[in-house]
Amino acid sequence: MATTHTVTAYPVANGDTTQIVLANGRRVLLDFCHRSNAESADTPEIDLKAQLRKELKDAKRDYFDVVAFTHADLDHIQGSTDFFELEYAEKYCGNGRIKIRELWLPAAMLLEKTDQEHMQDEFVLLRQEGRHRLLEGKGIRVFSQPQELMDWLEPKLKERDESPSARDHLFVDAGTLVPGFTLAADQVEFFTHSPFIKHCEEGDIIRNMASLVLNIRFAVNAFLYDYLHFGDSDSEAIEDIVRITQYHKRDDRLGWNLFNIPHHCSYKCLSKDEKDKGDRETTPKPLVKHLLQQGKTGAYMICSSKPIPSTEEKQPPHFQARNAYQSHLDAVDGRRLLVTMEHPNTTKPEPLIFEITSGGVSWKRASAIGSAAIILSTPPRAG
Repeated sequence: MATTHTVTAYPVANGDTTQIVLANGRRVLLDFCHRSNAESADTPEIDLKAQLRKELKDAKRDYFDVVAFTHADLDHIQGSTDFFELEYAEKYCGNGRIKIRELWLPAAMLLEKTDQEHMQDEFVLLRQEGRHRLLEGKGIRVFSQPQELMDWLEPKLKERDESPSARDHLFVDAGTLVPGFTLAADQVEFFTHSPFIKHCEEGDIIRNMASLVLNIRFAVNAFLYDYLHFGDSDSEAIEDIVRITQYHKRDDRLGWNLFNIPHHCSYKCLSKDEKDKGDRETTPKPLVKHLLQQGKTGAYMICSSKPIPSTEEKQPPHFQARNAYQSHLDAVDGRRLLVTMEHPNTTKPEPLIFEITSGGVSWKRASAIGSAAIILSTPPRAG
């Protein structure tokens, strides 16, 4: 049987939810944004809870192998604490909740503080779940290992008569592969670009700076394909990623066949300087530009956002940023820039499904009559 991996981006307005289904059946969900208004048939956003439940039921599952949250902003976690089973408290278990075999969190999500009035906010519930799993020593990966987190963890380990390093194997540093997936066994590997420790140790945590950023490398036979997945990283964080990746001579981890445009096509992910926003097209910072130039022939860009306007808007998406991404995609002979809330139309958008096979990366486009058409990429590159 031919090897096929899929990457699906869901139409959740200015939010992110992406599912990877590997050829061996393992499922990885990146972020979760359920819009409550989507439960009405009159709104364009997808009913994410119903959609994912159906997909899991069809696969005879009640769990994801991995659920990863890039950061704690509401548009990346909304509705998650009603949908998933949270092991730290019995009231959040059972009753049809979907199980998470392994939870991936940036360290910042375990460090965020709040006052008593907001203890039921979703980011706090996820923080509690992450801390519980880390203390129990199972079902979690934490990205970055800042001292502040260890100052919380080590006394609790001491109370359990465990060594201060007893949970070190659950932490994943920038510049390393995430344990549990290999090209040999799963035909995929996850390389951690960010967060860096400094993102959690320089005063107040800025969620966007401390986002989880991954290079996801798929293998099909002798060919490799790369998917760059961002949270809401701004241009400063992206420049750090490029600079450090180049320093360690891992330039191949900057290449991409699929590129998840960060922060819903905000111009600030190309340059934080407002003067660079432009009247028609944003000018990216040099290292951001370098990253965009690493696209492969036939590559795709995915923008998880509302339909992109053609006039000036204060909030993203920004048409100037879209024009910049399109220009760079054209320059590398890329295939398409696709916006989640625009296809097949803005009234009833459908999930964007990409298939990764030995023939390349392809977008499985819904046709006007409801059947599927495959838009193929150019021939794949050898590994």
